[in-house]
Amino acid sequence: MDGFNFISIIGWGLLLLLFAYIFYIGQQRARGGTHKFSVGIIVALLVGGLGLNALSAGLVSIPPNQRGLVLNIITGIRLPALEPGVHFITPVIESVKRYDIGQETYTMAKDVNEGEVRGDDSVTARTSDGQEVFIDASVTYRINPAKPYELLTRFPSDDWKNVLIRPQVRSIIYNRVAIYQVEEVYSTKRAEMQKAIEDELRTKLSDNGLILESFLLRNVTFNPDYAKSVEEKQIAQQNAERAKFLVQSERQESERVRVQAQGRADAAVTAAKGEAEARVIQAKAEAESLGLIAEQLRNNPNLLAFRYIEKLAPTIHTILLPANQPFLLDPKAFVGPIGVTPVVTP
Repeated sequence: MDGFNFISIIGWGLLLLLFAYIFYIGQQRARGGTHKFSVGIIVALLVGGLGLNALSAGLVSIPPNQRGLVLNIITGIRLPALEPGVHFITPVIESVKRYDIGQETYTMAKDVNEGEVRGDDSVTARTSDGQEVFIDASVTYRINPAKPYELLTRFPSDDWKNVLIRPQVRSIIYNRVAIYQVEEVYSTKRAEMQKAIEDELRTKLSDNGLILESFLLRNVTFNPDYAKSVEEKQIAQQNAERAKFLVQSERQESERVRVQAQGRADAAVTAAKGEAEARVIQAKAEAESLGLIAEQLRNNPNLLAFRYIEKLAPTIHTILLPANQPFLLDPKAFVGPIGVTPVVTP
């Protein structure tokens, strides 16, 4: 009755009053009374009762999360679908089929506590190289509000989860997994496979009036024997990667030591070259200095004696020489300060 029961109750109340009124007048006349039926009262009660019941049957309330599809027993489906609010339909001839437009999720999982079906409900498939895999998947969808008749007329029992979504998802996953090898399914091409399943499923659901919001490939598991071999392979790969890393580290360390030694050697060579160049420069300077001194001595023979005297202390006035020692210096060079006569004793 869509929340309009009170109108129907009032209508039935008027009809009961009508029956009560007719019964009362009939009883009075049967006892010889002069009561007459009032046509106005009878018509008012009859019209009021039937009208209110018809109004109650024709009023339809659609909540915000739903839409209503009007089904006419004469013309079929009446479009467009009813939007949220209060609407009036033709009583008896028309009826309304409500449907939710919100998102719904259907999950198939290996875990017994998940999914629509209790127990192991994962999708069993076989890869191109013959390995058996078990896939958990979730599908999020909603009814297309623009064309609900596609779904509601094909699946009038409203059980499209079990008769449409479940078989379509399982079939598409099974066929797609068969294209890939087992390692591609759980590693290298997992995203590619999920995208292919999602695209195909979106087309299938759209053809039946559903919009696919998302498809999630949740988990991929294997039979115990293969799972053990995969684990052993992964351990071996990890050990190989670790050994490779250690070798690379040793190489880097040896390269670092070599570069460090080369740096020290280059520094020593550079220092030796610098020292040698400094010595060459110093030798050249000394040679140039000696050349200048020799040139000055050639041009000034007494310069050496002058330098010798200059080195003597200022207080020395007498120089003693052995008796048999010839004069090496010109006595005139020993001229002292003014007023002082130097004495030379042989």
